[in-house]
Amino acid sequence: MLMGCELKMRGCSIARRLQVVCGGVDDYRGLAHFHYREGRLGPFAAIFALRADERLCHRLGRKAVGVIVYTMPVVAAELRNVATADFFVGFDRQTRLALINRNIRCISRVIIEPRFRGLGLASRLVCETMPMMGVPIVESMAVMGLVNPFFEKAGMTGYTAEMPVRCVQLIEAFSMVGVEKKVLIDPPKIQRKLNRLGRAESEFIEFQIGLFLQAYGKRRRMRAGLERTRFVVSKLTARPMYYIWFNPELVKSEKLKVSSRAS
Repeated sequence: MLMGCELKMRGCSIARRLQVVCGGVDDYRGLAHFHYREGRLGPFAAIFALRADERLCHRLGRKAVGVIVYTMPVVAAELRNVATADFFVGFDRQTRLALINRNIRCISRVIIEPRFRGLGLASRLVCETMPMMGVPIVESMAVMGLVNPFFEKAGMTGYTAEMPVRCVQLIEAFSMVGVEKKVLIDPPKIQRKLNRLGRAESEFIEFQIGLFLQAYGKRRRMRAGLERTRFVVSKLTARPMYYIWFNPELVKSEKLKVSSRAS
């Protein structure tokens, strides 16, 4: 079985043995537990998988090491209007819905098996599959976009709303006890780090988490543990970062070209 350090050392050769292909629900189910939003897959527009060749698959014990899920877009997205200069504004609801559904698909999940993280495979999945959707626009709303900007590395443009002060404070507090931003997409890893803290650091971060949870009603009484850590991670950015990509082969109108300045 390939270990994490071996994969890091052999990243380039490993990547050449992985191929982006049309996938299915089984590919998602096999990797869903690695995502911070683990849960049942709802309606989707397309699924693509990053699969290993036969030899590597035998060593890994699995076929898919990555998966990306596309869904239909939501009707209302404030930052979409910013990114498209209000192109979809000014129509009646039925016309607007038809226009959005015809022109946009949304990336709702990108999952990479932990042993393969750090090899640029998430960006590769996004970059290679966006043109396959056959629509002028691909978008995504990523909760942890500021932590792991692989969408931007894949060619998407990011737009951010102001992050709540409580989120900034907790991210900084995590950093002070050795939990860096890049780890904040992996609740089990965060929990393991928290479990290893000394008394002073543990008391400090517990106080900070307690302050953060005051904004979430009954959740403020959650006991320390993986379930609470998953919830905290899911709320660290109250408003997700918005990403958009314009297909250069399909976008003809100047109105649909993204501004070079992200807000």
